[in-house]
Amino acid sequence: MKQNNLAKLLGIALVVAIIATGVFYGLFVNKLSSSTGSGKMVVVAAKPIAVGTVLAEKDVQSIPWPVDGTPAGAFDSPQQVAGHTVLEPLAQGEPVLAARLASSGKGGASGVPSGMRAVSVHVSDSSGVLAQLRPGQKVDVQVLITRKSAGAEPQLRTILEGVPVLSVNPQPETSSQGSNLPAVTLLTSPSDADVLALADSGARVRLALRNPLDEATRPRTALTLDEILHAGGTASKSR
Repeated sequence: MKQNNLAKLLGIALVVAIIATGVFYGLFVNKLSSSTGSGKMVVVAAKPIAVGTVLAEKDVQSIPWPVDGTPAGAFDSPQQVAGHTVLEPLAQGEPVLAARLASSGKGGASGVPSGMRAVSVHVSDSSGVLAQLRPGQKVDVQVLITRKSAGAEPQLRTILEGVPVLSVNPQPETSSQGSNLPAVTLLTSPSDADVLALADSGARVRLALRNPLDEATRPRTALTLDEILHAGGTASKSR
């Protein structure tokens, strides 16, 4: 009799376990379906991908992704990233983002797209920016010129805007100005590469970090301390 009761109890427990498993599975599937039900796809690396790799469709794959958690700059099909050069290593399963690709044309194994140039510049007074700087981010390049003639004021000018960063070397190294400064490698057009090289050899270069989605530009006029003080005085009087 006891054995019959035990068998009945075991049978009831088994049925309850099966029902509970079915309910949990149904809730899980419904939750997953609601997260990806919009059909949003995100391109991820199908394998570990090194810097400088020119992406082929076989290197990536599209997987369902919750709409609310879709990262900025994501792609939805492998065709969109094929031919682009990787600026930062990607782990398997990691989303492929626009900020981590060289998007100006197709590049070679060096990581520099065709028709573009990689130029290293030594930067001064930008330690706070360098601490935040990562490959794929964009910066504005400022040049500070200090003339030695009597009465000459320092001049500051923004010479380039929205320049992609390829690499950052925060360790000081000797520059053409004879001082030890950190170096940053930027991706530019050939003409802008000449501008950067000249600035690096004859002026102090500073970097201003910008939002990667900010495409705004402004007139690149030189600015002096006297102009800043004069503008400030005018502004205070106008109030």
